[in-house]
Order: sequence, then structure tokens, then C-alpha cells
Amino acid sequence: MEGIQCLCWYHSQRLIPLSLSVSGTGVGALIHTAASKTTRLSYASEIKIVKRMLSTPRSRSRFRVSATGWFSGFGSKKAVLPEIVKAGDPVLHEPAKEVAKEEIGSEKIEKVIEDMIAVMRNAPGVGLAAPQIGIPLKIIVLEDTKEYISYARQDEIEVQDRHPFDLLVILNPKLRNLSNKKAIFFEGCLSVDGFRAAVERDLEVEVSGLGRDGRPIKLEARGWQARILQHECDHLDGTLYVDKIVKRTFRTVENLELPLPVGCPPLGVR
Repeated sequence: MEGIQCLCWYHSQRLIPLSLSVSGTGVGALIHTAASKTTRLSYASEIKIVKRMLSTPRSRSRFRVSATGWFSGFGSKKAVLPEIVKAGDPVLHEPAKEVAKEEIGSEKIEKVIEDMIAVMRNAPGVGLAAPQIGIPLKIIVLEDTKEYISYARQDEIEVQDRHPFDLLVILNPKLRNLSNKKAIFFEGCLSVDGFRAAVERDLEVEVSGLGRDGRPIKLEARGWQARILQHECDHLDGTLYVDKIVKRTFRTVENLELPLPVGCPPLGVR
């Protein structure tokens, strides 16, 4: 990463082009796809991802997409998923509403949660907020897997304090800072295709809220998981990562490896 793509970071984000052939522009499309992952990747790493994606029949079969750009699934079955809302849509720039307790566990809310999980994993991303699929409710989902982490460089994994964690579904989340330490790393977002910027985040946070079963949830997170939580909770306040970036660090994915401008704070924990 140094990028989340929501996530949201990917958090790992990937753009879904309409054509994914393995020759001509198709290869470029695949590399562009890999470049949008939420981890910060070198160009060589992105090519490595593409090769890995194409290394198994299962991976190749996933890259059939519908006319709207979403995966058509396996065989003749077609998965219909909500589209990811892009920057500029009012739903991303206005505060979301809390989920009413009496609605938790309802068919409607469960459908929203299942759609969010499917969209996040298909992107793929490490986090997603309900407003990103056009639902102005305070719901976030996040997970980071060994596979996603394997795409990042070992030195980045260590400095970002990144570890795999199982799927988390949190309704009406609230964050509390647990440390006076900050961390600056690049982030990206599924709702802001093709760009990255450095963002300063709290190093360690506590999140409390409700699980999808309505039971209270409280957990502490640090490092990359804490960053993902903050990124996704920002969405619920109508805030995009580009609203909080370190000045002059905004760049395209292709320019991610270029040096920071003179005067910018260094990446890392401080």
C-alpha cells in the first residue's frame, strides 16, 4: 500500500476494466487493475500480481465482467452487485445515518451488509463503507488477508504494522484515539480511482459499535488495521481521504514511487 483502498484501503482497490484479454491493451488493463490495489506497489510488483492472477483457471475465470464492469461470476451464473459510488456523488460528502436498533438483523440491513462484503471482496478491497454503494447508513466492513498482504513489500508490511485479520462488520461505529503517536502513509480509495496521497492517521484506536447481530462490539486496533478503520469511519462522516491529505502528496498510481516534494513530512510513524 502504502495505500488503502477502501481500501476504502485497498482498502486493496482494483479497477475493473471492460476487457481483460491477455494480449495488447488487455495486459495494460490488467496492470492498471493491479496498480489500483490498496497496498503501495512497485510497477514490478504490479506485474507480479497480474501473473499470479493469471496463474490459475479459477483466477482467470473471475475476470469475465458484465457490461457495467462488474464480474459476471462463474459459469453461466451472473452476480449482480451494486456499483461503487464515485467522488462527487452527494452520498459520499454528507454524514450517514445511524442504523436503528430495530432494523438490525432485518432482511434489508442484511442485504446491505452482504452486498458490501461482496463488493469489497470483488474489488478487491480491505474495507468498504455503506455510502460507497449509495446507502447513507453507518455500516462498515473490513478484512485484510494473507494473500493481500503478500502483494506488498516486506519492508512496507513491517513499517506499516500490517497483519491479517478476519472479516469485521460494524454498525454505528465510534472511534477513540488511544495514542499520541501518528503515522503517515499513502492511501487510495475505491471511490477515487487511480490516485494516492499521504494521510496522517492515529497509530492506535479503539472502535465501538454493534455487530450485525446487534450485540455490542469493542476492539483495539493499531497500525494498518487502525488506518483502515479511520478511513472507513471517515466515509460515514461524509469525508474522503482526499479531504485530509498531506499537501502536495496527491498523485496518480503510476507516479506512486516518485519522491515526495521537498518540505513534505517523511512517511512513517512519528
